[in-house]
Amino acid sequence: MTYREMGKVEAAESVLKEGGFTVSQRCCSRPSCFDIAARKRESLIFIKVQPDIGCVPPYDSLELRIISEHISAASLFISEKTREKPLEDDTVYSRYNVLAITPKTFENIVLRGIHPLIQAGPGGYYVEIDGEAIKKRRQELGLSVGEVAEKLGISRRTLYGYEKGMAKASVTVAYNLLCTLGVPVAKPVNIFEAPRSQRKTIIARARRIITKNRLLQRVFKKLAGYNIVAVKKAPFDFVITVPEENMKIIGGVANSEEKTLSRRVEEILSLSKVVQAHPVLVTDGQKPLPNKDISCVKSDEISKIKCPEDLCKL
Repeated sequence: MTYREMGKVEAAESVLKEGGFTVSQRCCSRPSCFDIAARKRESLIFIKVQPDIGCVPPYDSLELRIISEHISAASLFISEKTREKPLEDDTVYSRYNVLAITPKTFENIVLRGIHPLIQAGPGGYYVEIDGEAIKKRRQELGLSVGEVAEKLGISRRTLYGYEKGMAKASVTVAYNLLCTLGVPVAKPVNIFEAPRSQRKTIIARARRIITKNRLLQRVFKKLAGYNIVAVKKAPFDFVITVPEENMKIIGGVANSEEKTLSRRVEEILSLSKVVQAHPVLVTDGQKPLPNKDISCVKSDEISKIKCPEDLCKL
């Protein structure tokens, strides 16, 4: 990460703190698909400051999505351009299904509550339509679907699609709807909305990673019936969730030759506070790090694990 990029991460941290968010330490002990995590009440988000989202590898976006889906958090890129083309303010972009906005748009959302309406897609710009608002206002004005469609120059089928929330509208159509009905019909984009879990994606990804780490393989074997996923590009190495118990565990696997382990543990502890998770460190027999508020599980204790709670107790 360059000094310029570090400065932009600091700027994002400053905006979040001013907006009342609790922000984690910056994740830099090893390559990570996100820079910071932040929480404000029930809103939890993982953020990566990426100068050019056109340079984001598919793997990084996938990893970020997997982590976010598993922890029920949102994920976001803050960027200024895509493949040297500047991004526009007040517009939401996407890179491999992770939302991306400019620093100014981010500041407007967090500090001023101004949420963007316009989304950029492969075919141009569009907006999400509030179907209920259209239908309610149309009925208040005593207009039929055909009459409104004729005024807009679109088909009845298209208008039905808008009312049922099954179609997105161009910016021009959204503007014409506003002029015709006299009420806002575009839905603001909520960047803090957590994505719906895609369990098949998570499980498939976890299976591809798990065989690469002996200790982690043993943990997975003991907790095969639980929601557990391995990750590579984060300070932690695995995440466990137990929805019935409202429990989350983020864990690292210690490497005896790792020079940045102390820093990585600090980051795991910081993230655990923001995520509201239990921090765990699985070691290959090493002594626990001094003065660290983290559960340490030695390799010879893994056989005692029967459920996620055992990781914390050990």
